[in-house]
Amino acid sequence: MPSCVISAILDVVTDPTLRLPAKTFRAVLNLGPLPVGGPPLPARFTQLEFDAELLEDGGTEIAAFYIEFADGQLHLEVTNDRIEHHFHGAAGEHADASPWSNDDTDALLAWATIHIAYLLPILPDLLADIDEAAEWCDIGLPVYARDYEPVPLQIVEVEVEGDLLMLPWLGAGQVDHEHLDGPDEPIALLWTPNDEPADVPIAKAWLDLGTGHPASAAEPGIDWTAVGLPEAEVLAWFEGFYLNHQVIADPADLIRVAAMKRIAGFDH
Repeated sequence: MPSCVISAILDVVTDPTLRLPAKTFRAVLNLGPLPVGGPPLPARFTQLEFDAELLEDGGTEIAAFYIEFADGQLHLEVTNDRIEHHFHGAAGEHADASPWSNDDTDALLAWATIHIAYLLPILPDLLADIDEAAEWCDIGLPVYARDYEPVPLQIVEVEVEGDLLMLPWLGAGQVDHEHLDGPDEPIALLWTPNDEPADVPIAKAWLDLGTGHPASAAEPGIDWTAVGLPEAEVLAWFEGFYLNHQVIADPADLIRVAAMKRIAGFDH
C-alpha cells in the first residue's frame, strides 16, 4: 500500500472524534445477601474506592484488597493463614504509618476485616462472572446475566466509554508494548523487523497530567524506513493505542469496582 494512502488512513483512524459511542452496560451478579452489616465506617471516610483481585504467590492464592479515599489508601493481602496490610498516601506513595488517627485506623481495619470475611468465599466466582460480563460487553450486548441458582441478585450498572477506531499495525515487522515506571503511566512501543518477539523500543507514550490526553515521543536513532512508517505516523498510532488501552477504562475494571462499591454500600 502506498505510504501516502497509509498516511491518509492513519490520519482518519487516529482522529479523536472517531470514537465509538459510550454505552450503559448492566451486569446481574450474585453479590451475596447484602447489606454486609457490622460497624459503620467513621463519617470522615467518604467517596470510597474499593477493588479486589486474586494473585498467585509461589503457588499460594492471595486475595488482595484495595480501599482508597481522597486522603489515603489501605491495601490488604489475605492468605489462608494471615492478613497483612500497609498504607499509602493520597497520591499512592508508600506510607510507613497510617495517614489517619489511631481511632479512625482501628475502625477502618475492623470494617475491612468484616468485608474481607464476607468477600472471600464469593470472590473467585464473582471475578469469573465479571470477566464473562466484560466479554459480553465487548461484543456489544447491553446486559449480562447467567443462569444462577435462586439467590439474591444485584444489577450493577456502568457507563463504558467508546474506543477510538484504529487499524492494526501497518508498518513492517511486529510490535508489542511494555509498561514503564512513572507517575504519568508511561508505556514503551517495542518493534522487531521479523517474526521474533518485539524487543526494540522505538517510542514512548504517557498520560499528560495537565491535559489528561496521551502524549508521545520517539526514541533517538530509529531507522524509520526499516520500521515501515514515518515517525509522526507511528506516534499518532501509538497515542491512539494508549488512549484505548490506558485511558479508557476496561469494562471488567468498571464492573468490578462498581460491584465492590455496591458490597461496601458506597454506590449511592
